[in-house]
Amino acid sequence: MNGIELDYQVWLERIQNPEFAWQLLVLVLAAFGAWLVHRVINVSLFREQEGRVERRLHEFTRKSLRRILFPLSMLIGVFVGRAVLEAFGYPVAVLDIAVPLLLSLAAIRMLIYLLRKGFTPGPAVKAWENLIGTSIWILVALHLLGWLPYVLRALDDFAFTLGATRISLLAVVKLALLIALLWVIAFWLSALIERRMTGAAHVSPGLRVAVSKVSKVVLVALALLIALDAVGIDLTALTVFGGALGVGIGFGLQRIASNFISGFIVLFDRSIKPGDVISVGTKFGWVSELRARYIVVRDRDGVETLIPNETLITTEVINWSYSDRDVRIKIPVSISYGDDPEQAMAIMLEAARISPRVKDDPEPVCRLMEFGDNGVLLELRVWIIDPENGVNGVRSEINLEIWRRFKAAGITIPFPQRDVYIKSDVRGVGGDEV
Repeated sequence: MNGIELDYQVWLERIQNPEFAWQLLVLVLAAFGAWLVHRVINVSLFREQEGRVERRLHEFTRKSLRRILFPLSMLIGVFVGRAVLEAFGYPVAVLDIAVPLLLSLAAIRMLIYLLRKGFTPGPAVKAWENLIGTSIWILVALHLLGWLPYVLRALDDFAFTLGATRISLLAVVKLALLIALLWVIAFWLSALIERRMTGAAHVSPGLRVAVSKVSKVVLVALALLIALDAVGIDLTALTVFGGALGVGIGFGLQRIASNFISGFIVLFDRSIKPGDVISVGTKFGWVSELRARYIVVRDRDGVETLIPNETLITTEVINWSYSDRDVRIKIPVSISYGDDPEQAMAIMLEAARISPRVKDDPEPVCRLMEFGDNGVLLELRVWIIDPENGVNGVRSEINLEIWRRFKAAGITIPFPQRDVYIKSDVRGVGGDEV
């Protein structure tokens, strides 16, 4: 208690000292300068155009930039004021405490910004933000109290030796923090590369996804290797881990590895690209996303189906837009034998023009396919250029127009007919005629 009372008396004397007012003035001026920088940055991120305000940056990026610049600007002001006070021989004890507090605040906001940019917002990200903020404030508190060296020494003493490598609790904590930090940076950089590739108009969609996925894998692996090397772990020791991982893949993870590798095969051979219209089994729709383990296929009902990448390699896939987006639709129609097939074919060609989705080149054609049991089978063939909008809508429009025009022209569409003959010579039991 005596030590606490002594510290209290020391700080009370410092506060009552007139020289404390100069340090307080430096903090106030630094805060005011940071506020001015905040205002200038806030105004410069907007511009007036045609009587409306247009944002130059994304709202989240703008807010995060202001939150990071405020403590950094104030920190610069504190450094300048501290240098001035030291030049005149004034004490700077209060400013020495303000410096680590501002640094920790800037570090917290920078890490939270990277965390939100690298990962999808959710409860897990919120928990990580709280953990990061609490950890940094604890480190700052230990540093200000002078306990940090003792805590680090205690963590380093708690260690064991594995072969020729000494592993301490401090090394484990450093490794976890470095991996978390470098992974956040890696995911942030990969997200930045993905956004840049998305905005590249002259790059094919498949190449955009391929570059984004390869960059993410390379950056994450590089972050892990840098973290291991930074804490002093010999990278040659990873050969044992690599062998164990290979055994694990061989026994229980072969499907996951197969889907992962199949995803890269699909990307690099460009067989399926975002926006392609495909059919896999009974599933029909257009590819909305290509992921590391699966692709997302969205159908006309708004239902999204996740198809594993291995399925695209091992089964038959119909790509309606592989080389071009032109798709031909066949519309069969039957007419009775009493009607003129040439007249019916001409009417069908006219009805094909009713849909605006039907192409003029190649032109619609009509063929007489066969003479069936119930009538003459005709077939109308048209080309459309947007299969992602479905084919049944075009077929329905043309069939309705054919029905109207056939009805106006007196052309009948036959239905199946069967003639039944009943014999009159039917005998009952015992041979008696009924």
